Amino acid sequence: MLTEKISAAGMRLTPQRLAIVAFLEGNTGHPSAEDIFHAVRRRYPSMSFATVYNTLEAMKGVGIVRELKIDASRRRYDPNTKRHHHLMCDCCGKIVDIHVDYRLDLPAQVAEEFEVIGNHVEFFGTCRPCRERAPGIAG
Repeated sequence: MLTEKISAAGMRLTPQRLAIVAFLEGNTGHPSAEDIFHAVRRRYPSMSFATVYNTLEAMKGVGIVRELKIDASRRRYDPNTKRHHHLMCDCCGKIVDIHVDYRLDLPAQVAEEFEVIGNHVEFFGTCRPCRERAPGIAG
């Protein structure tokens, strides 16, 4: 659970942080800080965007959430920090997890210079609902 990870990292469990954690727990939607802020603010009207953003940054700093940069328009956050990849719809922005391990061989000249410790593959395409709404879109 995320609350246990936060406690183990030495972060205080304030009511605001607990609300953010409750929103993220099991969330596979890859929300942005804005998404989290709007969802949590319903329960805590006095919560500021800065509180949400700073909490996410602190959680990211200790490895509790992962920041995704797949969406050029905004940062997204993933509470699943286990190694996996992502696929994003270019039309609606939906992001889904891909739990397959991809073996990628680097060119020899690059492999000589680096010791690879992992990878993260990002796929882009068009989801079925978007293709059905606009049949001319390639998938």
